[in-house]
Amino acid sequence: MPRTTTTTTTTTAATAPTTGASPPATAGASAPPPWEELVTSALLGTDRRPPGTPSGTGPDGAAAALLDAAALHTVRRRAGLLPAPAAPRPDPAPADPRAALPEAARSRLAQLLADRAAPNGSGGRRGTAPDLMELLPQWLATANLHGYRAPDAALPPLLDAARARTDLRPQALAFAGLRGLWLAGLNPDWKFALRGASGRALLPEVTDPEAVRRLWEEGLFAERVALLSSVRAHEADAALALLATSWSTERAEDRLMFIDSLRTGLSGADEEFLEQALGDRSRNVRATAAELLSALPESALARRMAARALSCVSPGLTGTGPSVAVEAPHECDAAMQRDGVVALPPSGRGERSWWLGQLVESSPLSVWPARFGGRSAREIVALPVADGWDKELHAAWCRAAVRQRDPEWARALLGTPSTPPSNGPGTASLAERSKLLAVLPAVERADWVAGFIAAHGLSEAFQLLGVCPTPWAEPLGRSVVDALDIARDAGSYPWSFSGVMGLAERCLNPAEADRLEVLTTTPDEPADASPGANGYWSEAFQRLVSTLRLRAAMDLELTPGRRL
Repeated sequence: MPRTTTTTTTTTAATAPTTGASPPATAGASAPPPWEELVTSALLGTDRRPPGTPSGTGPDGAAAALLDAAALHTVRRRAGLLPAPAAPRPDPAPADPRAALPEAARSRLAQLLADRAAPNGSGGRRGTAPDLMELLPQWLATANLHGYRAPDAALPPLLDAARARTDLRPQALAFAGLRGLWLAGLNPDWKFALRGASGRALLPEVTDPEAVRRLWEEGLFAERVALLSSVRAHEADAALALLATSWSTERAEDRLMFIDSLRTGLSGADEEFLEQALGDRSRNVRATAAELLSALPESALARRMAARALSCVSPGLTGTGPSVAVEAPHECDAAMQRDGVVALPPSGRGERSWWLGQLVESSPLSVWPARFGGRSAREIVALPVADGWDKELHAAWCRAAVRQRDPEWARALLGTPSTPPSNGPGTASLAERSKLLAVLPAVERADWVAGFIAAHGLSEAFQLLGVCPTPWAEPLGRSVVDALDIARDAGSYPWSFSGVMGLAERCLNPAEADRLEVLTTTPDEPADASPGANGYWSEAFQRLVSTLRLRAAMDLELTPGRRL
């Protein structure tokens, strides 16, 4: 319903505070109805749903009033401010010294942001047009890499996009910078930006102990988390000392976040603090402290866990040779629980196997070669495990390899890419295999996945592709495209590969576009193929090629000193 208000500034967001104050509206003037009500009137027609504004005179009065109100709302929306009574002007937006975007890149950003709200955009995955919104994360990453600042007029739609998609927020807020945070403080719709980035963007110099102490004692939680991370990156001991000043008075959920921040730069210097945290009154804090300590192979907790695990897992003999013998724990005593072993298993898990897995995953992997006569990780994993304990033991070793970032054990547990997952030495779980792959160097990771796809196709490769660095190296990109081409020639159901095709659009090297042009034609459809399948495949490959070319153009537009 109408309400008395005053007009707001009508300049763009970042320049609004530098203009004169907005004059108050005439007393008794009515504010236009909400934007949603105007949209409803436009959809239903002003004769059926007149806008809640004076209708004017003449047959077109209601329509004119609707357009006038929409024009006023549009200005306000572009400014990034909500209509409100006149108030003291905010402080001017802070300066952003970063380089301005090239004109072509400015236009491209506007295009990418406009596609976000398109009701019938290319996100439906049919047609040959690129899905622009899916390219926005890469565009932002490249713009941040080159150190550009966001155009003032792009800040409102950029913050709207980050509000709608949490995966965009780190890159979007970095690109928006201090001026974006300033604007977010004027609109409650963007309060997420203040929670998630204000601390890191407005941190004091870590070499100023008084400023650090003041922010630690008085700052918002997000600011304090960012401050702790910044201080830790500069000097780990200073971060621990800062955390210790208020540890006993922090809330449990805050202590959990603070202790989790110690993952970055974790070292033996953290052991004393983490050992004390094993006695914390919060179960989650205790569990996180135990996990971090177990990632330090020389810690006292790791040695205690190793002693327990070695008493459960030992060399054995079968009729044909050496094996692994397992005697799982029969109880979970108080000392084990203090060291992070959770006594109560999840539904469907046996207690003894649950306890065994926790002991093995928390033990240093370096203890096993000596336990098994100097055998390598690959040789130990290949040994038969007695009494059906192989899946539980190998799964625990997988978790240990990921936690300790041990590439030798990761390779042993992954096995060769040509081996079927169900027969592999470690685990058949694609999620666990993805975590193991992430431990390997980037080039080795891509080569392993390329070999896996060549041997087994794409049906089980989606999660594995997600951990490969982008743009994909040439062998991996070629294996993906070849597998897609084989699936098309085989008459496969095309929609089953839409996820991989979407990844290829974002992750293939743009230089591959010309080589893929041949795949955009529509061949004759086999008799046993899904109806219309080849048409879909042709559209998908055309979209892939056009997306790669667009990504190449985007990179060129953002490269300093380059001309199109």
